[in-house]
Amino acid sequence: MAGTQVKTHKLNRITFVDVIFYIILGLVALSCLIPFIHLFSKSISEEAFVIANKVFLLPKGFTLDAYKKIFADSSILRSMYVQVVVTVAFTAIGMFLTISAAYALSRKELKGRKVMTFLIMFTMYFTAGTIPDYLLMNELHMLDTWWCLILPLCFAPYNLLIMKNNFSAGISDSLVESATIDGANHFTILAKIVIPLSKPIIATIALFYAVGRWNAYQDALYYIKQRTDLRPLQLKLYYLVVAATESFQAEANTTQALTNPEVLKAACVIFATVPIVIVYPFLQKYFVQGTMVGAVKE
Repeated sequence: MAGTQVKTHKLNRITFVDVIFYIILGLVALSCLIPFIHLFSKSISEEAFVIANKVFLLPKGFTLDAYKKIFADSSILRSMYVQVVVTVAFTAIGMFLTISAAYALSRKELKGRKVMTFLIMFTMYFTAGTIPDYLLMNELHMLDTWWCLILPLCFAPYNLLIMKNNFSAGISDSLVESATIDGANHFTILAKIVIPLSKPIIATIALFYAVGRWNAYQDALYYIKQRTDLRPLQLKLYYLVVAATESFQAEANTTQALTNPEVLKAACVIFATVPIVIVYPFLQKYFVQGTMVGAVKE
């Protein structure tokens, strides 16, 4: 009993090294959190305090004028709808392609898998550029359509390589062989064994796809010109900030009440970030789970 208490006391004792690690982790967490708090404080502060650079972590002169200006645009809800549909479709197609390709390339019986993996990896280092991409979208008649926001970037070689390596290292060959002996084909193995045992990496890659698509706006800036109803949220907020900046500069010497661009930018960033912040906790729990816990019994 005494020996057990001594061991428990040693385990509960916090060492100097632990304190150093806690300090480092705290500083890293603050470096991620403080910019977000700063933007939120600016978005709900009066413009005079923001212009005078007197807003840091706490808002001064509480006001919601910037958010009112965002929602005053009747097309903002349409842009939010477009953003959600594009993000969901983009993530679903990207995950289908990534999981299917990663499983196929992780199987040793696939001939030429090393060559195919190299060709996929090769595209990470060399791209055609913006102008060829635009010409391709034009030739495929995809400009000003939903598909120009979904298809071009829905497959990421980097995500594929991560998932392929995870499948190769995390899924036991004996488990796949046992399923094959029992009569399961590759579709059954993928659906009933590989995917259930790979929830952490699937959740992580899905979050990569969703966040990447949610934050992107440059492709929509290039490809969406005529159909303003297809402008996603990020592009809509970009145009809103640009219009506010131009108006503020043109009317700087008048008495007209205008929203300061810095305040509006902060409000737009917060408005566009909140949906991802809400979704993240539902996926975070998978990041720390093991992929093979209880899969193979000795």
